Amino acid sequence: MQTSPNDMIGWHGTTILCVRRDGKVAMAGDGQVSIGQTVVKNNARKVRRIAQGKVIAGFAGATADAFTLLERLEAKLERFPDQLERACVELAKDWRTDRYLRRLEALLAVADKDRSLLLTGQGDVLEPEDSLIGIGSGGNFALSAARALMTVDGIGAEEIARRSMKIAADICVYTNGNFILETLGE
Repeated sequence: MQTSPNDMIGWHGTTILCVRRDGKVAMAGDGQVSIGQTVVKNNARKVRRIAQGKVIAGFAGATADAFTLLERLEAKLERFPDQLERACVELAKDWRTDRYLRRLEALLAVADKDRSLLLTGQGDVLEPEDSLIGIGSGGNFALSAARALMTVDGIGAEEIARRSMKIAADICVYTNGNFILETLGE
């Protein structure tokens, strides 16, 4: 397998999906970690609760980089309690301008009871208009499935996330069926 300098030395993987529907938010992540064509771990936890359980965060990219960013986000949430958007904007500013942080390679999907946000190292803090976020190598597969399932009445956020992640796992070789799912809301 050919790798490029931007390919994080052959690291691939991760599917994170965030679904918001009817006052509930569900975030799911698969457990596979791959290096090149080799699966090294099947049960990684890429979705977790932070800020005393009030925020769900999922990450794609280099694990150490993502943990550094999650720690920084938690510190921002301590400084700006119950202000997820402000904490994310402050983190994005630091991430873009700080010489050390600027080199971190990860994406974060975060959600609280009110909003779902995508954070990037380019300084982006994005709130999708359809309340769906998909990141990682299988993110677009899961996102497509979730968009289709959002048109079906009677299916909640958690079920949409489960079904969409199953579809992504069936398509993306860097995504497995070992999901961690966290929910917030009613």
